[in-house]
Amino acid sequence: MKIMVINGPNLNLTGMREPDIYGNQTYADLEAYIEDYAEKAGAEAVVVQSNSEGEIIDYIHYCLGSCDGIVINAGAYTHYSYAIHDAIKAVDIPTVEVHISNIHKREEFRHHSVISPACVGQICGLGFMSYTLAIDYLLANAIPSDDENN
Repeated sequence: MKIMVINGPNLNLTGMREPDIYGNQTYADLEAYIEDYAEKAGAEAVVVQSNSEGEIIDYIHYCLGSCDGIVINAGAYTHYSYAIHDAIKAVDIPTVEVHISNIHKREEFRHHSVISPACVGQICGLGFMSYTLAIDYLLANAIPSDDENN
């Protein structure tokens, strides 16, 4: 089982950017945390990051035929990228939206996600654990087991 974890703008600065909101662990720490967790759960996580909306869409398109699920933290694109919303709908792969911070306790513009209607769910405010909960959900609910494929 292969899950693509897509991180959007400024996530590469995790650990440096607003540590009071995002914590002190680095982006490299996040990558290792996700990859280790997925491996222990019996899955493969491919973790990518881009500050470019178009590249994020390309990552989503790449998942078509190559990944069983998507975990996406679209960063600020969450709040206005209808193109990312459309890409998620187009590939029709179970996708969970995640955020390290609780977007509903932050600035008003962060309270609304335009990508969440294209996703199976949203997990926010639980730090790095938001990602592992999304992986758990995909493994338990959205990805066919080997028994179903035989």
